[in-house]
Amino acid sequence: MAPGLLAPESPPLSPKAVKELKSSKSPLPEVKEFEATNATVDELVDALKVAGGVVIRNMLTKNELDQIESDVRPWLNKDKPWDGDFFPPETRRAFGMIGKSPTFAERIVGHELWIGVTDALLSSTLHNNWVGDTNEVSVSKPQLNNTIVFSIGPGARDQALHRDDPIHHVDHRAVAEHHMGRDAGIGFFIGGKKTTRQNGATRFIPGSHLWDYSEGPPREDQAFYAELEPGDGFMFLSGCFHGGSANMTENEERLVYSTFSTRGYLRQEENQYLANDIEDIRKLPEWLQERVGYGISRPFLGWVNLANPMAVLHPDKDQFRDLW
Repeated sequence: MAPGLLAPESPPLSPKAVKELKSSKSPLPEVKEFEATNATVDELVDALKVAGGVVIRNMLTKNELDQIESDVRPWLNKDKPWDGDFFPPETRRAFGMIGKSPTFAERIVGHELWIGVTDALLSSTLHNNWVGDTNEVSVSKPQLNNTIVFSIGPGARDQALHRDDPIHHVDHRAVAEHHMGRDAGIGFFIGGKKTTRQNGATRFIPGSHLWDYSEGPPREDQAFYAELEPGDGFMFLSGCFHGGSANMTENEERLVYSTFSTRGYLRQEENQYLANDIEDIRKLPEWLQERVGYGISRPFLGWVNLANPMAVLHPDKDQFRDLW
């Protein structure tokens, strides 16, 4: 029996103690809901481990939503239909939101619950790295993976169900329960407008992050619909099947603000250094600049001139000259 099938106790367990591997035939776990005002990071992380997704109500205020929409609407209006099948032609998108909307940057990419969840699930610790007589224990923090705004208009068809971690060549085998280190990324959607099953709410397959990736596509009747009021959030692991739904209304727009995070040593899906003007990056708080990708992935991945890339943004600050 493969070690990965065993519960963590030692010595080896009896067959009755071995947990069942999850698959599309397993009971679907509950997608839990929380209020942003009293939710804790630990609660959200625990819910994500089990179901792969979680709804958090009232994450952004109306004023914040109004400001973001004002910032992004001109870019949505400029977008053209996707040349292919992945996005229905009624979809409009905007990208590079770090440089286009400071409110998007600070209140979505930088939301305190989002930062806590991604730190918990996407940080990587290198415990053994001997350099001479010194063991350089290093923690690589998460980084921004992409920023996208989705506007789905009436008449749009269902988007195909898909995972978002194939970009990092993830190909997992089935497990009985989530373990830290399995995830390459996490997604975060905020409802810009009321999002319903009728106007295109994200449909999501709970628990599918634990399935064998060689197993075929899920069934549509397994889908949970992430229906959101304006300002509500939906977080989900990149290993879960999901997709936008058909907009079956006559005049409703499904408006969603989206960002993903990934591990600090993986390549970003959206190239933040070309998508955003560096002068816009300089206006952000330093901790968010590092999150965008201008910080070192410890011990020293991503240097410029053998220095922390933050030194490019802040050439007068000596603390960013330490490569380690």
